[in-house]
Amino acid sequence: MTMSMSGADAVSPLGSGQAVRLLLLRNYMSYRRAWPLFLTGFLEPFLYLLSIGIGVGALVDSFSYGGREIDYATFVAPGMLAVSAFNGALMDSTFNVFFKLRYTKLYDQILATPMTTTDVARGEIAWGQLRGGIYAGGFLLVMLAMGLIESWWAVLALPAVLLLGFAFSAVCMAATTWMKSFQDFDKITLVQLPLFLFSATFFPIDTYSSPVRWIVECTPLYRGVVLCRELTTGAVSWESAVSVVYLLLMGLTGLWVVRRRLDTLLLT
Repeated sequence: MTMSMSGADAVSPLGSGQAVRLLLLRNYMSYRRAWPLFLTGFLEPFLYLLSIGIGVGALVDSFSYGGREIDYATFVAPGMLAVSAFNGALMDSTFNVFFKLRYTKLYDQILATPMTTTDVARGEIAWGQLRGGIYAGGFLLVMLAMGLIESWWAVLALPAVLLLGFAFSAVCMAATTWMKSFQDFDKITLVQLPLFLFSATFFPIDTYSSPVRWIVECTPLYRGVVLCRELTTGAVSWESAVSVVYLLLMGLTGLWVVRRRLDTLLLT
């Protein structure tokens, strides 16, 4: 018994990087045979680009953005890029986290190891970022192949969507910790659809009246859409820095809330 207790006491906590890698490996092993599920988050914005950006765009004679004329598809594509990262982060940080937290009790099992609730939060958010980054990377290649990138600033678009994924992964995971049943996911849809439709993805923010425009500019998906659009079209401005700070603060706040909520749910 003495030897057993000594061995247990000798187990040291994992470093944050090592814990995140182990959780990423665990999620990869769970999804490696379900890889077609990853296509859903990419195909939806891609089909929107084909149907609206190119289909409807063929009916638009000229389109002005940033003081110059661009194709309508060039305007829509970076918006759909942000949406692809948004979809990936939201799906993993809500449905999957809820199932692990409430049904399989996976996080209770993880906490029986040297991992902590902070490691759980970081690992799940990192996985959501990875999934969103895969969607966004594939979509960027599509944009490049279709000639929808007009500036070398676009090399920063991938870090931008990873930041967007971090922000939404953290906040959505925090919201999921308050969910009690699958019926609560109707609330996620209630938020997701308006964000998608009213984030200046398909038309300029100038088309809104002043009060509505102010509300839209305060939404997180709009900050991601406008940031990606500025980078891919070369219309970088002070708003780019505002969007970066906004999304970073959103992600850090969400991460802090997740850690507190997991402590409350799993350690008390």
